[in-house]
Amino acid sequence: MQNSNLKFKEEFKKRLYKLTLELIKFIESLDSSLVSKRMADQLLRIGTSVIANYVEGLAGSSKRDFAKFINIALKSSNESKLWLSLLKDSNKSNVDETNMLIKEFDEISKILASSLITIRKSLK
Repeated sequence: MQNSNLKFKEEFKKRLYKLTLELIKFIESLDSSLVSKRMADQLLRIGTSVIANYVEGLAGSSKRDFAKFINIALKSSNESKLWLSLLKDSNKSNVDETNMLIKEFDEISKILASSLITIRKSLK
């Protein structure tokens, strides 16, 4: 059980890393209009914080500490979907690329939410 849990965490971290690299490439491809730049700034900040908070949570000293960082990562993932949707719906980004990122952030959010529920149950 412990081994599979460690393997999942490592694979999930790799998945987040890959997503973060894809997000950076996506942001680099946006046009240089004022609106695109502002939304790209927000998306870069919040989108890259998902993996940062996940890694910080893994290094936490307790389950409660881990839960705190997973919760922040979940919020960041959800906010990333908002910025991506705004870019898509304002015709500032490639629809297919944006939809792929939204889908991946949605899946990440579901995994993080599920993990958070499990962690919180174990804290009771």
